[in-house]
Amino acid sequence: MIRPMLLFLAALACLAAPPRTLRVDYGHTGDATTERFGLDRVVLEPLPWPGDLGKAVDTSNLGKYCFEVTDKATGKPLYSRGFASIYGEWETTDEAKALSRTFSESLRFPQPDAQVRITLKKRDDHNAFKAIWTFDLDPKDPLIEQAQPLEAGGLISLQRSGEPVDKVDFLILGDGYTAAERGKFEEQARRVMDLLFVQSPFKEHRKSFNVWALCPPSRESGVSRPSTGLHRRTPLGTTYDAFGSERYVLTFDNRAFRDIAAQAPYEFVEILTNSETYGGGGIHNLYSTAAAGNSTIGYLFVHEFGHHFAGLADEYYTSDVAITNSPSRPEPWEPNATADPKTPKWKALLTPGVPLPTPWKKAEFEAHSHEYQKERRALRAANRPESEMDALFAKEKVYEMKLLGTDTHSGKVGAFEGANYEAKGYFRSQEDCLMFTRDDVSFCAACKAAIERVIRQYAK
Repeated sequence: MIRPMLLFLAALACLAAPPRTLRVDYGHTGDATTERFGLDRVVLEPLPWPGDLGKAVDTSNLGKYCFEVTDKATGKPLYSRGFASIYGEWETTDEAKALSRTFSESLRFPQPDAQVRITLKKRDDHNAFKAIWTFDLDPKDPLIEQAQPLEAGGLISLQRSGEPVDKVDFLILGDGYTAAERGKFEEQARRVMDLLFVQSPFKEHRKSFNVWALCPPSRESGVSRPSTGLHRRTPLGTTYDAFGSERYVLTFDNRAFRDIAAQAPYEFVEILTNSETYGGGGIHNLYSTAAAGNSTIGYLFVHEFGHHFAGLADEYYTSDVAITNSPSRPEPWEPNATADPKTPKWKALLTPGVPLPTPWKKAEFEAHSHEYQKERRALRAANRPESEMDALFAKEKVYEMKLLGTDTHSGKVGAFEGANYEAKGYFRSQEDCLMFTRDDVSFCAACKAAIERVIRQYAK
């Protein structure tokens, strides 16, 4: 009688086991006016789905794109997520007006039991999601790739707060670290983790996170920086100079990135580069990057992670960027920028009595910032030592903190013009914020509220 009972219990355990993670890799091709898609491969990842199946349908309304997985027979929604992409940024650059390019992208979701229909959607001019690609998938297709990925080094548990299904699973990847530098990576990963949890609202929700780390060994130390003639073939393929911006760090090798990340439970990913030169990047629901050895890592990492984690917009507008916004200034999907200062997205957070739009020392800030940007460009053009750039950053921070911290409406929530790379037409919720300057300030009210919504979406 004991053996049948054991078999029964084992069967129950199997029924309760979470599904595996299924991933669709595809090519996203186009230019500034057209785009098309092509299936690359379907991969059954080695680990179970890390998320809460009770929160499988996305309610955040974040992302330039979203995808939906529905049961093919019944049309029942099984999973959905909003996201942004490298292509979605690239299509707004000048290069996209001159040529067509292909970018590799992925969709990850819990392995379904039966055939599904996958629909990829994109926002139209009115911010509504419209279907742009649909295809069917049979999870029992024998051609689904199931081979184990190449070894990425042992998984490091930096913080284990509970089971992956109950927590936000945050993965830190290292790129450009040799096998001998694994200890250096682990030390920097722990530092980055601690830097995240000193910032509100992450600080108050630390127990909602698991933090994992992987560091696949690189043949050479460091990552590529093509503008200076430095080229490295690293496991993750991260590089400076993305879109021609010397400080923008991305990887375009999506296949390699996904195969390595699949060896850990994850929902959000930070790629630390073994470099000191200021640089990073962040794309919503894809990954963020940061130069681990830079002196401003406390700001750099958290700022870029804000893009990735909560879809936060850049609030600065005096720096050089490669992308171009529409002159019509449509309402951005990002939660911390608006084109409507009278009724902003964060209207429930407004400080009583603050005028809308909210006046601030805008002209003075812009005049000083433009001179600072000239000096910054000159240092990079001359390839001066990073210590000189660090000194410039420190000098600028002192000035900005005094100017922005002593204004009439400093610390208040309103609608301050200048955001989303534009001096006019877009507004931010507070005069200063981690998404606006490198000052010793926290996230603004709109950013904090957005971050907390995402934490609630993934953690119990």
